[in-house]
Amino acid sequence: EAADRSAVTRHPSALDPYDYSDLLDQLVAAKSPVAIIGGAGWDKRTAGAFDHFAQNWGIPVAGAFRRQDAIFNASPVWAGNLGYGPNPKLVERIKAADLLLVIGARLGEATTDGYTLITPDHPGQKLIHVHPDPAELNRVYRADTAIAAPVFNFADMLARAEAPAWPRSDGAEAHEQWLHWSTPKPRDNVALDLGPCVAAMRERLHPEATIICNGAGNFSGWWHRYWHYGSPGTQLAPTAGAMGYGVPAAVAGALRCADKTVVAVAGDGDFLMNGQELATAIQHGANMLVIIVDNGGYGTIRMHQEREYPARLSGTVLHNPDFALLATAYGAWSETVETTAQFAPALDRALAQPGVKLLHVKTDIEVITNGTTISAIRQR
Repeated sequence: EAADRSAVTRHPSALDPYDYSDLLDQLVAAKSPVAIIGGAGWDKRTAGAFDHFAQNWGIPVAGAFRRQDAIFNASPVWAGNLGYGPNPKLVERIKAADLLLVIGARLGEATTDGYTLITPDHPGQKLIHVHPDPAELNRVYRADTAIAAPVFNFADMLARAEAPAWPRSDGAEAHEQWLHWSTPKPRDNVALDLGPCVAAMRERLHPEATIICNGAGNFSGWWHRYWHYGSPGTQLAPTAGAMGYGVPAAVAGALRCADKTVVAVAGDGDFLMNGQELATAIQHGANMLVIIVDNGGYGTIRMHQEREYPARLSGTVLHNPDFALLATAYGAWSETVETTAQFAPALDRALAQPGVKLLHVKTDIEVITNGTTISAIRQR
């Protein structure tokens, strides 16, 4: 037994009333503002306050990379996520914005597509950057207005601001574009199409009562695009791009949030990093679902290889075990899924099981992302 170390908290920065007043003036004057949110200190209180503000003002709200639970995606101003494979309409909107309101997010490499979507000097755009750590402000991005403040305090002040008499229509328009983007369009000539599989999950699981956990890999793009996330705490995913994160995160989520349905989504290479944590899950009585997307390779690296050196592969082909049998060996319930039609019934059977259950979902590596194929990459 050991005594817990006392909590160490950062002393909050005081918000300058002039900065706040100036920010509101800039928002009123802006023709096409966009908000980018998530990151340090973001929680449900912050989400609720900021969502209230954004709806009152009609401002489109985008989530930073793997911060898709920054606000409930059902919000009528939610515009989708940034990172890898975002909605092209959202990319256009970000580039055309005359003012970017960034709260809590660092604007790292993934969120900004390698510092190209928003450049460090962002000519023609104003950047209002709010972050709890003053050392982050102006470190990479030149901020026209830099505000060091706890994100909840700032969002709460925004929520109390007097709303314009005629809120913008941009937020509603961006949300409609996201709804269209996040609706799966079934593919022809594909035995197992992950888009309809995610749609089947949406029919059965409520976003506020579900935690989606994933590691790094192209497989995650189907959930990033088609799953509708709930409030903060419903997405556990590595912003550092670490593989092997999903299963251990799901174990923690299942043990801490027993009232929620916890789903670990893992690629085959991703699962092989930390799949042995199934033993931990079973030992501690976790109730969780694991979905392994098995395309027989390291899909993300294969994609890069095909883009730079078509058909020249190096170390990206995997010789996998029978993951369903492996799960059985650990003591989990399991089933193999090889077609789109098999997924929904298998999901129903899995959700009816107690404890740890695993679906081994076999896909074709030809469909390398939710937006392209290996053949298309080679042709380019």
